[in-house]
Amino acid sequence: MEATETTSAGARPAARPGGRNARVRSQILAATTELVARNGVAGLRYEEIAELAGVNKNSVYRNWPDRAELVRDALLQYAEDSAPLHDSGNLRRDLVDFLIVFSERLSSSTGRALMQAAVAAPGNTELDEAVRVVYDQRLATARKRFDSAVDKGEIPPVDSYFLTELLSGPVYLYINRRRHPFTREVAEKIVDIVLAGIHATTP
Repeated sequence: MEATETTSAGARPAARPGGRNARVRSQILAATTELVARNGVAGLRYEEIAELAGVNKNSVYRNWPDRAELVRDALLQYAEDSAPLHDSGNLRRDLVDFLIVFSERLSSSTGRALMQAAVAAPGNTELDEAVRVVYDQRLATARKRFDSAVDKGEIPPVDSYFLTELLSGPVYLYINRRRHPFTREVAEKIVDIVLAGIHATTP
């Protein structure tokens, strides 16, 4: 039986992280991402999510009674899995690795479909909010890594938002134009140019 935490107010116990509930949630989120990529947010149905995830429909409703929150959490999980920004102590290597993984996920069938879904549904409040939350989360992760680099003297103080845009923008261009493959050499050139520019423009 899955362990739970009791509450003094008699509310329903909350499942602890890990175990079967964590696996079920992960399956539901992965299925949601795939269906959003396939059909868009407007075509999202809890019955289809449950069938694709291999779970009972009640599990979807119980964890996410609000569809907007389900879409947000699904895209957050996808973003976290698709573009981790680690801190190995070497900023250049971390940024190159980040761009490589980021490009691979963007160029995947799911990544392309999600980009198309976002473009095809302007003004969709559920998708717009999910994309905003995902970007805010990614920016927070980037800011933490850049702050660490500043503390270590790898780079001068920098605008995290601007730096993130400079690094990720070329990846979108490469993936969308499909003229040339996005290789590690390309990622290294982008990182080197951006980092050199930061140092060159610092007073």
